Amino acid sequence: MLETQVNRCNWPTSDTHYLAYHDQEWGRAVHDDERLFEQLVLEGAQAGLSWITILKRRHHYKRVFCQYDVAKLAAFTQEDVTAALQDKGIIRNRLKVLSVVNNAAKFIVVQQEFGSFDAYIWGFVGGITIVNKFEKSANVPAQTELSQRIAKDLKKRGFKFVGPIGMYAYMQSVGMVNDHLKSCFCYSQCC
Repeated sequence: MLETQVNRCNWPTSDTHYLAYHDQEWGRAVHDDERLFEQLVLEGAQAGLSWITILKRRHHYKRVFCQYDVAKLAAFTQEDVTAALQDKGIIRNRLKVLSVVNNAAKFIVVQQEFGSFDAYIWGFVGGITIVNKFEKSANVPAQTELSQRIAKDLKKRGFKFVGPIGMYAYMQSVGMVNDHLKSCFCYSQCC
């Protein structure tokens, strides 16, 4: 059960999905390639939508996209894409679905080049979480020079739906950056 009377960042509502995500995942370092790919898919799906919209569909994404098995996703046929687009559990945007297939293939190439996607993506921060010391959520940026650089590099490698704002959200979600407010009980737990 989630503690309801603790100091948190002010972005999660009282929705249990949001609270669980904030308290147990957001800002915590992720080094597992499958989880890193999952978050890449979810951040791409979120583009233009609210995070809670995607968070509530998360289990559908995992089911539709083969438990995030990048080899299976990279081999998706047109029939597989059509089937995914008919599933009401996900956001049925053709470009976003196609980006999952495309990004799976590009993810494999990065894994082959760097040994893991983890080594590649965490290399941007030297393997260490950037700990910000924000007092107010208004001070948390939507993007940074680093997220712009990551987005540019991913785009150069052929990834889709990886803009600088989405990549900053990605960095926050996989713990490359700790943007919990200093007053949040999670602030000291994430590093």
